[in-house]
Amino acid sequence: MDASVSFVASGLDSYGEPPVLIAASSEAAASRASEVADGANLPFVSVSLEELLPRLQRQASAQAIWLEIESDGGAELDRILERIDAEAASDRFPAIIAAPFSLIDPISARIRHPDVELVFDGTPADRAAALAIARWRKSYRYSGVNEDITQEPSAARLRQLSDEVSRIAATLARLAVGPDAPDETPEPSVGSVPDVSLEAIRQVIRARRLRARFFQEELFADPAWDMLLDLLQAEIAQHRVPVSSLCIAAAVPATTALRWLKTMTGAGLFRRRADPHDGRRVFVELSPNASDAMHRYFGEVGKAVVI
Repeated sequence: MDASVSFVASGLDSYGEPPVLIAASSEAAASRASEVADGANLPFVSVSLEELLPRLQRQASAQAIWLEIESDGGAELDRILERIDAEAASDRFPAIIAAPFSLIDPISARIRHPDVELVFDGTPADRAAALAIARWRKSYRYSGVNEDITQEPSAARLRQLSDEVSRIAATLARLAVGPDAPDETPEPSVGSVPDVSLEAIRQVIRARRLRARFFQEELFADPAWDMLLDLLQAEIAQHRVPVSSLCIAAAVPATTALRWLKTMTGAGLFRRRADPHDGRRVFVELSPNASDAMHRYFGEVGKAVVI
């Protein structure tokens, strides 16, 4: 990581609201984040990644903590990520982390709190949306923005994300089978769980991917189902699935896939397991109830075409 990133401030002595605290791995990375904050008319301060932890000791408040990372900083990056996760868990600061897709596994291994917004290989619009979600998360909690976002940059993108989050919440309300919610969890199905052929699941996945040869892939985006299929395939084949592989299987941008993964984990459909051989990677698997439901679904449809 580049320790030479200079301190940058926007309106540091004149603003009346807390700043966005940006910690970046280089001047270029700092510029990507600061341009979004500045475009949203928010005060910001920018420091190097090495300066972030001491800075947090004296930072009274912030609109958000924003990490803009370009490369793997190893153990030092791990310490920073653990601190950001702890800050989110304590409700002290909302947080955003933007990074290349190559860092999705080490970052996902350290960031467990659902209130940290993750952006991988994101566009400026993705960053603006993450900043908006982080700022307003406490006020709307997926139930609607309490402030007028139409004056913010990329307002159409933000409205699209709001609609997407609402759709995720509605879908999961129907699918929720979380083991930690006994009052809402259905009674276990009676009878043995049907066997499902590994080849049958692979054929379904191949058929879904084949559609992209004839139509725009965005027309059929269904990351929740694609991830369920991938995890069922892995379960039958007794393979482990890291976060990066599951995001690829979702066939949507990584940031969207992570949003679904996060929410489905919270609903009890997915479970995270630490890699016992690599502390910087986590695996994802179906929960017992989700596995049971997938097996019974394929048992019900039999040999009918499922895509």
